[in-house]
Amino acid sequence: MEFVTNLASYIVPFVVVLTIIVFVHELGHYWVARRCGVRVEVFSIGFGPELFGWNDRNGTRWKISAIPLGGFVKFFGDADAASGADTAAAAAMTDADRKVSFHHQGLAARSAIVAAGPMANFIFAIFIYAMLFSLVGQPFTPPVVGDVVPNSAAAAAGLQAGDRITGADGTSIERFEELKTYVALRAETPIDLTVRRDGAELHLTVVPQRVDVSDGVGGTQRVGQIGIRTTGIEFVRHDPATAVVQAGRETWLVVANTFTYLGRIVQGRESGDQLSGPLGIAKISGDVAKASWLGLVQLMATLSVAIGLINLFPVPMLDGGHLLFYGIEGLRGRPLGERAQEYGFRIGFALVMSLFLFATWNDLNRLPVFGFLTNLFS
Repeated sequence: MEFVTNLASYIVPFVVVLTIIVFVHELGHYWVARRCGVRVEVFSIGFGPELFGWNDRNGTRWKISAIPLGGFVKFFGDADAASGADTAAAAAMTDADRKVSFHHQGLAARSAIVAAGPMANFIFAIFIYAMLFSLVGQPFTPPVVGDVVPNSAAAAAGLQAGDRITGADGTSIERFEELKTYVALRAETPIDLTVRRDGAELHLTVVPQRVDVSDGVGGTQRVGQIGIRTTGIEFVRHDPATAVVQAGRETWLVVANTFTYLGRIVQGRESGDQLSGPLGIAKISGDVAKASWLGLVQLMATLSVAIGLINLFPVPMLDGGHLLFYGIEGLRGRPLGERAQEYGFRIGFALVMSLFLFATWNDLNRLPVFGFLTNLFS
């Protein structure tokens, strides 16, 4: 019984967070599609068999399905949940049908409908961050060195207590939290720090040391640290306008840091073992929920940005893949052939599944699953 209760403490927060994010994403597609006059046949949260649902007055079937790992909106004229065209049905459509068919819309309308899902995720994240920064406050610790750890990268670079760090490689630093994230992604890579000391501006080069820290899911991850301490975390509440600006900045930082990490993987400077799949995210969701519901809300904002960004990757089957095809259509003046699109979606499916399996393998390695099974059968 205790095992079931403990398991539920991780599954429930994960499902709630993922369901809200997926709903927002699909609502973006749905809302813009309806504005463009497209008929929406199905709005599903989850995949697989339907658990329950209802029809609205426009004929859309709203439903909750058994596998809560995503969702989809099926437009009139789609052959499947991935919005592939139903060629046979399209040939038999009347003029009235074509007006409400997704695949008979203009290039601009189709592009807007597809892009609306990821954009909804970004807007949702900005909204959450802005609410938190207005009502609770934003972590806003001044980037001032309180203490330098002996024999650290900061000590080697010549940083001193009282230094205010205002930039890193030309990127403006307003908070210690931004500096910490910037450094964490650049282990063993020289960083040009802009420092204010006694009214003068200095440039110091620091090379973050790679250290092991807890990853929050029972394992460790290797990140960069320079070895400085501050006086403690501060929280600053903003007026609504400033909160929105800071929320937009926070959202952009998540995007920029994601690209930095992926770029360093491609360059061979970082390992891909920090990528998390559903198991890892469920573990993090459960741990954060136990600590603070505010932390869970902030995690939801971060995951919303991540899901919106991933969906914009130019991989067939994802929203970004559709936008890539539409870009090619705009350049060619006509869509790619059905065979080319079919092969593209097959390749995209293989890539998405490979990433899913790789991230899940990372989760299994970080979580004590293998050790548990070894002890169980030994």
